[in-house]
Amino acid sequence: MLTTHPFDDDHLHEECGIFGVSQTEGAAALVALGLHALQHRGQEAAGITTFDGAMFHTHRAMGHVAGNFDRDDVIRSLPGQVACGHVRYSTTGETALRNVQPLYAELSSGGFAIAHNGNLSNAMKLRRELVRRGSIFQSTSDTETIIHLVATSSYRTLLDRFIDALKQIEGAYALIVMTPEGMIACRDPLGIRPLVMGKLDDAVIFASESVALDVVGAEFVREVEPGELVIVQGSETRSVHPFAPLSPRPCIFEWVYFSRPDSIVDDQSIYSVRKNIGAQLAIEAPVEADLVIPVPDSGVPAAIGYAQESGLPFELGIIRSHYVGRTFIQPGDKVRHLGVKLKHNANRALIKGKRVVLIDDSIVRGTTSLKIVQMMREAGAAEVHMRIASPPTRHSCFYGVDTPERAKLLAAKHDLGGMTDFIHADSLAFVSIDGLYKALGETHRADIRPKYCDACFTGDYPTSLTDHDDTTAVDQFALLAERVN
Repeated sequence: MLTTHPFDDDHLHEECGIFGVSQTEGAAALVALGLHALQHRGQEAAGITTFDGAMFHTHRAMGHVAGNFDRDDVIRSLPGQVACGHVRYSTTGETALRNVQPLYAELSSGGFAIAHNGNLSNAMKLRRELVRRGSIFQSTSDTETIIHLVATSSYRTLLDRFIDALKQIEGAYALIVMTPEGMIACRDPLGIRPLVMGKLDDAVIFASESVALDVVGAEFVREVEPGELVIVQGSETRSVHPFAPLSPRPCIFEWVYFSRPDSIVDDQSIYSVRKNIGAQLAIEAPVEADLVIPVPDSGVPAAIGYAQESGLPFELGIIRSHYVGRTFIQPGDKVRHLGVKLKHNANRALIKGKRVVLIDDSIVRGTTSLKIVQMMREAGAAEVHMRIASPPTRHSCFYGVDTPERAKLLAAKHDLGGMTDFIHADSLAFVSIDGLYKALGETHRADIRPKYCDACFTGDYPTSLTDHDDTTAVDQFALLAERVN
């Protein structure tokens, strides 16, 4: 099956996007619009849950928001003034309807719906303990662990039980929770995953990105702070900070790739930061060439910055068709290759005989970069130089990003020369880690307490990795036993 964008197959993928609204008529329709704006954050499945003051209503489906939530009968089946929604790209749990969020359960305090962006790095350990104590799980999602922790907490109030659950989990999370008492939105103490707050008349809105507020006509109020819980009950909003304060470490890849260019994150324009990265890349890795060409669509802002800084012409050397459906054909290898050209084709008349600089946001396995370089050569390019608007991705992410195991990351297996040979480019260069921080307004990456989570580049993980460490220990023990036997 052809994916929507073949060049995206070898990118890192954010796990999901969340959107919630409290105290507005037609809440489900508003959430559907917000999820449309967040579709880039998760394209496998979508779901919406509403509360009408007496009952919870949920509709979940595989596929995009369009086609599932643009029907009047679906929206009519989701009454209520409070609603939350989720778009999913799975990193934990298989792709199945039972894992599509929001997840819902009936607790002793009433209904409990939860939408989660992120990944819990100790979910497997907690799940084993909960099952041992009698919990029965209905999904393979790490998010369900939170529900069981709330259900089994010995604290009296629902808020205290929820805080008790949060204090037991590790990793990254931005959460929107719905209960009969109201809505709760929160971020993990390091703020690894994003969450913003807005207002639309009397309605309070939460979203993974500010662009979702723009789409529904809401006013941006502020970011939910790392470690903060915002509680909305009727017309009242209050905030609690139950965790010890930590130096925030938001995911740096939000600026490199995940967020839409028209979003604002941490008071910075994503589009402007990506242009800055491209300009820094031109300073660090200049090359004699004729054209700067972005890899569509994520490489465009960085390519503009590279072209402006280097003085080289910016041109659309790869043309993307927006009109090829997701399931155009079930191809064999030969037809699959042709299908890629259906969606992305070289602008041959522009490229022939030229020395081109290709700008992309990242290299993961390297297979996409190989295809793009090959496309340029087939179009007659005299030289093909690749420039990447992030440092080499050498480490896996455990915080809600779909990263291949480390052995499959090109930069973990090869040095720069080996990577250049693998993709068949004339030259290859990445922006440095200090250059990336400079593009974000920092002088450099501090060795102690860096401002962002950049573990995929540096291996500097800001939290414990309980499940990974336990699995590694088991694997090492099995390997040792095998050698002994």
